Amino acid sequence: MKYFHLIWAALFRRKTRTLLTLASILAAFLLFGLLDGIRTTFAQLGQNADGAQRLQTSSKLSFIETLPLSLEARIKRVDNIEAVTYANWFGGAYQNPRNQIFSFAVAPNYLELYPEILVEPAQLAAWKNTRTGILVGEATMKRFGWKVGQKIPLQSTIFPNSDGTLNWAFDIVGTIGTKDGKQGGFTDALILLHYKYFEESTPYVDGDVGWYISRVSDVRRSDAAAKAIDALSANSPHETKTMNEQAAFASQLKQMADVGLIVGSIMGAVFFTLLLLTGNTMAQAVRERTSELAVLKTIGFTSTSVLGMVLAESVLLVLIGGVLGLGLAAVLAPIVSGASNGAINLPAIGWRSWSLGLALMAGIGLLVGALPAIRAMRLNIVDALAGR
Repeated sequence: MKYFHLIWAALFRRKTRTLLTLASILAAFLLFGLLDGIRTTFAQLGQNADGAQRLQTSSKLSFIETLPLSLEARIKRVDNIEAVTYANWFGGAYQNPRNQIFSFAVAPNYLELYPEILVEPAQLAAWKNTRTGILVGEATMKRFGWKVGQKIPLQSTIFPNSDGTLNWAFDIVGTIGTKDGKQGGFTDALILLHYKYFEESTPYVDGDVGWYISRVSDVRRSDAAAKAIDALSANSPHETKTMNEQAAFASQLKQMADVGLIVGSIMGAVFFTLLLLTGNTMAQAVRERTSELAVLKTIGFTSTSVLGMVLAESVLLVLIGGVLGLGLAAVLAPIVSGASNGAINLPAIGWRSWSLGLALMAGIGLLVGALPAIRAMRLNIVDALAGR
């Protein structure tokens, strides 16, 4: 720390170049903070304590393939299964096909298997007694300015109704929240409608469901229960694949898009470019100060001290830009989510993202500073002062 004033002065010797480099580093880590938060959120889907007790059964071929409704009674008889429910994609959109909403047609007991989802008892009763009733996530209510008691039109991007159009009408009878009070999650963007009404109103669903959710009594025997469920449909036209909820979410996401691979590819390209940019900045900075570094060695600074000062300058440069970028991401995430009324739900920047980000900052700083630092350490005083 006794050389910090020298490191700081060297860092801002060319203020314009340093500030432009800092802006590039800030932008890279701002993008990292936002994308890593999204990746972490998808990775943690289904990992809550309630999710550990649930198994999801879907088609072995593809999650868009349906399963017979008659399978429900057979799953209930499997050992260690204490409750079963089912759901189907609806593919809802409001006013414009681009305004898509996670919307499922579900069984009457669907919420009984999701104790972490909160619905007021009166609203839950109203939903069960209203054929066209829907429950809507709180963020979605704010996004479109809906109110309980309102009748709304929805389009299904998948299923036409009985009159052959994609237009459906529903009554909002309640809102969906979470017992932990967290906002911006999957539940906030959800719409639940009655499977019975859905099945009766479209000619394209006849005794089929998208997937089953089962709750096990003993999580230690979940694997055995999953194998027993899949054995029910073995060698049939409707073979199934049963997994815990976390694995099922991951499998479905990978069939649509590998979020981890996409985020990793984007960040790999960003950080590779950042390495080249920051490395060039450090190489220029050290080359311009060749005679100054020679003077430092002349007055008693050791080669190791010069090496450490150059490395510290490089790490400090990346740390300043990176911390500012991650800090800006932490500030912007809730602002963007709030301003969009739930249309965009960006997760908060957690300690995992900060830990990984700080490690990346230190690693990039050491990597781009290594070659200039080694050159400075090996600098010959006579040649450097002579300009050779």
